[in-house]
Amino acid sequence: MSDDLLRSERFPRASHYSLDWLLSSVSGAANPLWMTEWLAEALTLAPGMRVLDLGCGRGASSIFLRREFGVHVWATDLWFSASERGRRIDDAGAGDGVTPIQAEARQLPFATEFFDAIVSIDSFPYYGTDDLYLNYLARFVKPGGVIGIAGAGLMHEIEGAVPSHLYEWWTPDLWCLHSAAWWRWQWERTGILDVEVSDALPEGWRFWRDWLHVVAADNSVEIGALEADEGRYLGYVRVVGRRRADARLTEPIASIPTEYVKRPLLRTARRETARGDGPYGGT
Repeated sequence: MSDDLLRSERFPRASHYSLDWLLSSVSGAANPLWMTEWLAEALTLAPGMRVLDLGCGRGASSIFLRREFGVHVWATDLWFSASERGRRIDDAGAGDGVTPIQAEARQLPFATEFFDAIVSIDSFPYYGTDDLYLNYLARFVKPGGVIGIAGAGLMHEIEGAVPSHLYEWWTPDLWCLHSAAWWRWQWERTGILDVEVSDALPEGWRFWRDWLHVVAADNSVEIGALEADEGRYLGYVRVVGRRRADARLTEPIASIPTEYVKRPLLRTARRETARGDGPYGGT
């Protein structure tokens, strides 16, 4: 396979990385380097910053962030092995600044206000649409820090039935995909973040299709849906919000302390003995 595939003037940083290395790091349906470079354009990343890369898959986005911006990254994912990710990180010369973590997005093992930034590349819709999730996640970023997401989404919300040209490809789990405008609404109404960016990648559907032609050329159903759609509904979205200093966050309920005290089961006024020895006794 030609190493020139997936080179793009739109993503000059990503184009420096070997195609073989990138393909060995595939963990999702979007090019992790394209999405990370696009998201980073809307962030202010500086060497030494602490960044949580949430849902990082096999770690390509985390390595990219470390090498390109000098930040310290906690590469966190549930589905893919932290040990395999760690070997990839070390081989890429990023072991001094990327820490592989295996954790569930709702059970993160970090101190509150630990990170300067939280990013999520093509994974946030799988857990972030929960109305309560932003309150949980924002606890881990400092006041004034940013949360940014980039990945597959909708150009505008689908009202009613799925459009006929998408029907063959569409599955129930795809209802987690939303537009940038939807994410802005979802985040701003909480009062937790000031949304600074919410947009779509121009010609994003073409980048999506080109990526699939390389990594999943036999996926004719998805490729066909993208080509039939031509960006009317499908593409890539990006959203960046900054945690407000006055945001009121509630502590998530992990457990409720209780103590069992034995009490009489039945009301003492009941005359069970008059009716028999038990609930079914008597005549």
